[in-house]
Amino acid sequence: MGLEPSASTTSPEGTDSAPELLAAGSAPPADLRTLMKVAWPLIVSGSLTTIQITVDRIFLSHVNADVASASTASMSILWLPFSILFFTAGYVATFVSQYSGAGRPHRVGAAVWHALYFSIAGGILFLGMHPFADDLFAAVGHSPHLQVLEADFFRCLCWYGLPASIVAALNGFFSARGQSGTVVLLSAITLAVTIGLDYVLIFGHFGFPALGIIGAGWATVAGAATAAIVGFVLFLRPRYRELYASHTGWRFDPDLFWRLLRYGIPNAVQWMLDISAFNAFIVLAGWFGDAELAATGLAITINHLAFIPMFGLAQAVAILVGTNLGVNNPHGAERVSYLGMRVAAVYMVLIGLLYVLFPSVFLFPFQGDNEAALWTPIADRTRVVLWFVAAFAFFDAVNIVFNFALRGAGDTVFVSLVSLSLAWPVMVIPSYLAYRYEWGFYWTWVFVTVYVMAQATCFYVRFRGGKWRSMRVIEPAVI
Repeated sequence: MGLEPSASTTSPEGTDSAPELLAAGSAPPADLRTLMKVAWPLIVSGSLTTIQITVDRIFLSHVNADVASASTASMSILWLPFSILFFTAGYVATFVSQYSGAGRPHRVGAAVWHALYFSIAGGILFLGMHPFADDLFAAVGHSPHLQVLEADFFRCLCWYGLPASIVAALNGFFSARGQSGTVVLLSAITLAVTIGLDYVLIFGHFGFPALGIIGAGWATVAGAATAAIVGFVLFLRPRYRELYASHTGWRFDPDLFWRLLRYGIPNAVQWMLDISAFNAFIVLAGWFGDAELAATGLAITINHLAFIPMFGLAQAVAILVGTNLGVNNPHGAERVSYLGMRVAAVYMVLIGLLYVLFPSVFLFPFQGDNEAALWTPIADRTRVVLWFVAAFAFFDAVNIVFNFALRGAGDTVFVSLVSLSLAWPVMVIPSYLAYRYEWGFYWTWVFVTVYVMAQATCFYVRFRGGKWRSMRVIEPAVI
């Protein structure tokens, strides 16, 4: 945030000038220049994550289409429990931004340490799913050969929860304090390690055995673990010890930990509800057939190319909302939220047009060595699904920006209630009925479109209502 591009990845020391943009106790300007200074490193970081996911999918597509489909389905199931870890730990960014805006940087280190405690405890519990992988994917009900691949990938990823949630907590610190160049650095490390090991372990280069989907799983774990180690070392740098008490904040504070859970868990529950609904949707897509499952996974992967950068923009909105509220400037928080929505909407509409006009451009990298008889039905279905994605592109922009604006204020319970109220009744249950009564596969994507539109409407109306203006996640200052 407030970094020059050359400072983002060349050296961690290059990020030290960034706090000038978000100086403690002052409100940042609510203009496009400030928003993009905060957002661009997060967008780059999100893009690197997207590249990692996409290259994983491309590599596995070169093994065969079933392996690629199994990885998508397995990762989708994993994200259901992992979302609680990831988004609760990452919600520390709101605490950091509000403490900083309120001119209380000495509380920042303590907030991050408590997010790390949560990450460690949750990551250890995450390993408890390892013995149940076979039964879990048998219950999902995909083809037997897909179940084996899905379970193999899932067992590897059970080791992913601990390092990845630690990275989420540390990224919350760096991004909320204007150090999002460091977020880019950690994402680049994750990308380099994961893709490098993908090449070695999936295909068996440099004397290693060809492990296929298992190799992809261990590469993903190694990438997250490397980033977690580097991020923690940077968090303990002398500069952060002085400004944010990163070396003394480790002392356990029950009240602070409770408030992290009070606001962070509802934040995570919203993602869990969304992910569980989409997991159920992916399972239902597999009931229509292997081609339908592959098309669904492929469309989701392709949309990450557009959506993940918008995730970075929305994170920037949440950070600026939190900082403005910390300094009691709700007008600035409102202005930056609407500005973020306009930027996201223009971008997503343009991407939607590309989905409709040039779908083959997005499909080509995933064809791999698959025979035409296998690839053609997948490609044909994916083209149609991308039309639906294009139809809700504008609403997705509204959805994510106001969703994150409300999170930045602390309105996480409402955000969770929206997903609880809409995801299954509007998307999942109607999609099941489409399968049960043979309405056809594409009806499921009609219901996805309606769900995204309804969710966007709820978040927009809530934001317009203004209740978030008086919300804070931090405790009042002691005078």
